[in-house]
Amino acid sequence: MASLNSAFSFPVPRPADPADEVVREFGPLLRIYKSGRVERPLVAPPVGPGHDAATGVHSRDVDLGACSVRLYLPQAAVAADGAGKLPVVVYVHGGGFVAESAASPGYHLFLNRLAAAGPALGVSVDYRLAPEHPLPAGYDDCLAALKWALSAADPWVAAHGDLGRVFVAGDSAGANICHHLAMHPDVRGHAAATADGTAPGRAPLKGAVLIHPWFWGSEAVGEEPRDPALRAMGAGLWFFACPGTSDMDDPRMNPMAPGAPGLGALACERVMVCAAEGDFLRWRGRAYAEAVAAARWGALEDAGGGVELLETMGEGHVFYLFKPDCDKAKEMLAKMVAFITAP
Repeated sequence: MASLNSAFSFPVPRPADPADEVVREFGPLLRIYKSGRVERPLVAPPVGPGHDAATGVHSRDVDLGACSVRLYLPQAAVAADGAGKLPVVVYVHGGGFVAESAASPGYHLFLNRLAAAGPALGVSVDYRLAPEHPLPAGYDDCLAALKWALSAADPWVAAHGDLGRVFVAGDSAGANICHHLAMHPDVRGHAAATADGTAPGRAPLKGAVLIHPWFWGSEAVGEEPRDPALRAMGAGLWFFACPGTSDMDDPRMNPMAPGAPGLGALACERVMVCAAEGDFLRWRGRAYAEAVAAARWGALEDAGGGVELLETMGEGHVFYLFKPDCDKAKEMLAKMVAFITAP
């Protein structure tokens, strides 16, 4: 997806055919025409599932009704023939709630590599996008997909997935959705609904990985801009994608807002937050990691492996999608794999 630094901008009308002029624009992510036509200029043509020769990972799509998922099964699981269960990673793509999909080339490449490196069973969610489907449609779709994965209704998940090691992971808007999933009452109550007495009180999610999460708020944190106009600009795409929201301190956008549900209620044992030095969302990600640690352990330095913060220097928002073969992208993937495969 494009840098959200450019996506968060006031709409700028462009000269066009008078019969179909641009009336709303958010950087290269989205254009809305007077006729109602929607363009997503940045999104590359989708790629299909199948066997990935580079990693040996097999993938296939499953229709869930309102949304779909793309499953990723590494060669290690096929060779083991069910002898060893793998962690399950439910991945939610970014794109400002308005662009990208599970079939976008960058995400397909990343999920193939993540599944192979884990090894892990990947469940990449293809949720409905705004403005055709305003929020909370995307949140609802991802919740349905997570519940589906936890139910082990699919033969790949049933045969190869370890439901005691389920993670949610995502980038940017997808990371925002992952927080929403980990806080949702239906997810928090899942362990009690399915407990067999062997693990009472176990969190339904082993962990959450939030990559460059898109959170915002009316009050600045860290070195974010203090100017109210700039803060409003930063929330422009959020208001567009979620027209029913109250303001930028809606708990879905600002989980640290006064009155937001306490972060100690996250339905996971561990949290990993990735930030990038050149991303203006960096300070929000760090503040979120610190707030989660404070809710459970008192401070980030006291959280141990409960909260991990990875800050990548010299890179920008979702750089690993644009430069998947750079050393820092490989380092981030390795850290994510270590987090997912840790005992």
